[in-house]
Amino acid sequence: MGSIEIIQIEPNTKPRMTVSDKWKKRPCVLQYRAFCDELRLKTRGFQLSGSFRIIFYLSMPKSWSKKKRDLMRGQAHQETPDLDNLLKAVNDALLEQDKIIYLIEASKWWADEGKIIIQNL
Repeated sequence: MGSIEIIQIEPNTKPRMTVSDKWKKRPCVLQYRAFCDELRLKTRGFQLSGSFRIIFYLSMPKSWSKKKRDLMRGQAHQETPDLDNLLKAVNDALLEQDKIIYLIEASKWWADEGKIIIQNL
């Protein structure tokens, strides 16, 4: 198997961008740009190959009870954000051209803390 990168960061999605986002400061766009910058910083030296496995761990809401948190920990995340939007954010942050990608295995799970695990295949 290829190299593995574990990134301690809360996964984020790519928002639907508009032309006015070049000068407007929408919070979702600012959050996305900050996520991309932090992801690039934390993965400095890691190169995505044409095929990779990526696992998103999304943190559970603080408002959930301890009982619900214990029940949901490690379960499949079947709510928003969508898996494809999480992938778009990572691809845009780490790849200049995503045309080199030919295989992606992706999943998303509930966890205590957000992180992303990427393994080149």
